[in-house]
Amino acid sequence: MTEQSTTVTGIPAAGYPPPQSNNQNGYSTSGAAYPYAAQPPMSTTYYNTNPYYTQPYSNRRATLLPRIFFIIIAAFIIAGTISLIIWLILRPKLPDFRVDSFSVTNFSISSSPSLISGYWNVRLNVRNPNKKLTLSYDHVEAYVFYKSEPISDTTLPPFNQGKLDQTNVSATVAASSAYVEKWVADGIDWERERGSVNFNVRVLARVEFKAGFWWRKQPIVTVSCGNLNVGLISNRSSGDLTSGAGSVCKVGL
Repeated sequence: MTEQSTTVTGIPAAGYPPPQSNNQNGYSTSGAAYPYAAQPPMSTTYYNTNPYYTQPYSNRRATLLPRIFFIIIAAFIIAGTISLIIWLILRPKLPDFRVDSFSVTNFSISSSPSLISGYWNVRLNVRNPNKKLTLSYDHVEAYVFYKSEPISDTTLPPFNQGKLDQTNVSATVAASSAYVEKWVADGIDWERERGSVNFNVRVLARVEFKAGFWWRKQPIVTVSCGNLNVGLISNRSSGDLTSGAGSVCKVGL
């Protein structure tokens, strides 16, 4: 007698798998298409949450430039603050200059053409007023003027000064048939007739302030020594200061 197997509607027959159906997302769950549950769609925020994702180059550059600018500004502020503190502690002062002696020798002048010759000898007393700083002088130049007209100049050797030191510096400024403006020759002749000629001396120097590892170099220090009246009458070729020594000079930057 042959056995027959029957299937009740809605109940699968024994030995057969249950029928496949589409899931709620519309993806087939049949074994031929995909044997397991359907993979969910890729998230649109994947690149924002991926730890290995890097920003585009333009974005990184836009972030880097403000940081560099901030670092530079901060460095300038820190350096300026440190320099100000050191400056307030040391309180650097410009050196003091005084004319100890001033004379003219072998002087001659002609009006046509306007030529001048002579030797101007000046001795300066230079004092360092700083208690905590030493000074170094280089590129020292001395000039002789008649009013605003330069007559001649010379270069002096460099020198150093300790704290509160005083140094005597001598210079000889020479002119040999140097041309000057006619008003200079006429003015000197006019003053010689009255017994004295007024000259000016100017010194330019680069001064370096030092204290241990700290130093600061001033670009140019200008020393102006004016109203140096020399007894130089018409029939003489030499003369000295009529007011004596001790003329104080103005010092500035």
